[in-house]
Amino acid sequence: MAETEISPNFAPFFGMGGIAFAMIFGCAGAAYGTAKAGIGIAGVGTFRPDLIMKSLIPVVMAGIIAVYSLVIAVLIAGAMEPSKKYSLFKCVEAIQTTTGRLN
Repeated sequence: MAETEISPNFAPFFGMGGIAFAMIFGCAGAAYGTAKAGIGIAGVGTFRPDLIMKSLIPVVMAGIIAVYSLVIAVLIAGAMEPSKKYSLFKCVEAIQTTTGRLN
């Protein structure tokens, strides 16, 4: 594979780095959100036990963040085709397609 200005040899490295960052930071954020929500549930359970089921919603939303990071990682990985030249803009194209081209 010949190196060009738009498709250098190190471009797949940044693609894999984007996959790793999406998974690492997405799951770390979800874990932090789950921990904070768990602390809130413990606090609510001592004073208002009737609100425990309502306070589970933030835990579910934190789990959705982890699933969203998995979807982004899979989309970036799907854009990486070893048979074709991988440009530096493939990741950006994959994310823009997912988010509806919100620039």
